[in-house]
Amino acid sequence: MQSFMHALYVQRWDDHRYYHHSRINQTLHLISACSFLLSYVLLFSDPAAAALVAWLVSMISRQSGHFFFEPKGYDYVNKATHEHKEDIKVGYNLRRKVILMVIWAMSPVMLMIEPSFFGLFEPYRGLAGFAHNLGLLWLYVGIGGLLFRTIHLFFIKDFQTGIVWLTKIITDPFHDVKLYYRAPLYLLRGELIDPMHAQH
Repeated sequence: MQSFMHALYVQRWDDHRYYHHSRINQTLHLISACSFLLSYVLLFSDPAAAALVAWLVSMISRQSGHFFFEPKGYDYVNKATHEHKEDIKVGYNLRRKVILMVIWAMSPVMLMIEPSFFGLFEPYRGLAGFAHNLGLLWLYVGIGGLLFRTIHLFFIKDFQTGIVWLTKIITDPFHDVKLYYRAPLYLLRGELIDPMHAQH
């Protein structure tokens, strides 16, 4: 258990120090985290609505922070190039995220072409029915993305690394609120980049 918790700490710390320098990105992660927590609550009563909130609010805010606001140049804080950080990323690096987001973006088109999605759903009727089935489809895309990378890590790393990463992803919303709740205040003060002086 001690080894697991240490590995979880390391993955969280590496994710923060390598990929969350921008205060805008941190603020978007706070919005994302709060939306994901809402999705967790909705999951028990309306899984389709939970997935719609998770993808349309949480994932878009989270990934736009990484793609558009996070510095891509040399990281002087960690003495690492962007390419090096992408190579050692445990979870989804930017290239893998592009693939996942393309699958997500194409799934509504597939649902329009095949309303039952090859027998997975009852064919939808009207906009509300389409939104419901799309939410369920996005739920499966999200679960599939988590399981795929977890199992992939079993083979390219080890079992613990995969389980630790899965645990990290599921608990990230709670951790992000704790970590980034001050980010909007720093932004209002004009601080665009986290100096990370007091962190270790």
